[in-house]
Amino acid sequence: MNDLTNAIVSIALAIVGVAFLATLVSRNANTVGVISASGSAFAKGLAAATAPVTGGGMFGGSVGNTQYGPGYY
Repeated sequence: MNDLTNAIVSIALAIVGVAFLATLVSRNANTVGVISASGSAFAKGLAAATAPVTGGGMFGGSVGNTQYGPGYY
């Protein structure tokens, strides 16, 4: 049964991969917009994850008590 499951998953991933590539190379696709939006979302998530370590606040460290530096309230 394990071989059957592997075969089904492989076929499903191949179909999804072909659909993904067809979407990227389509004339109607906004590939640059999608890639930049996903990059921006990744950067914001990374900034939020590192904010406690780097001292950045929710708004990029621009809000806070300036006596102690950005991120302190």
